[in-house]
Amino acid sequence: MNFTPEFEKENPHEMKYETIEKYMGVLDNMITFKPDQSIHEAIDIIISKQISGAPVLDEHHHLVGNLSEKDCLRIIVDQAYHNLPVALSKVSDYMNVNVLSFPPTTTVVEAAVEFLKSPIRRYAVVENGALIGQISRRDILRASQNIKPTSW
Repeated sequence: MNFTPEFEKENPHEMKYETIEKYMGVLDNMITFKPDQSIHEAIDIIISKQISGAPVLDEHHHLVGNLSEKDCLRIIVDQAYHNLPVALSKVSDYMNVNVLSFPPTTTVVEAAVEFLKSPIRRYAVVENGALIGQISRRDILRASQNIKPTSW
């Protein structure tokens, strides 16, 4: 009789960390912009809501860009140095289209590593091309309170 033992599929010594999904801000509670929205309206929202920026979504909630305070500062340069009219400018004229994102299955530690390597303060969380939330440095710090110290 042949007997093949069933080995453990997972390494019992491997650390398992929570995913960011539990700690991310969800789309329902987020401020977002539309590409065809007035840039001046977006700036008013950034100032009044005291946020540093927000994702830009198309009509299907797909992430198409991100608009930050820094992106908005380009308006000053366009007006002052380049003498460009910005009265009719849209969010799409100033948003960053190279948006970095995480899937919701990203672990807290993986996210922390990315935050350490980047000046970005918040990342979009995207599933199947659609924005489902965002995660910030502060969210990861909150999550770190649940990481248990390891005994060697």
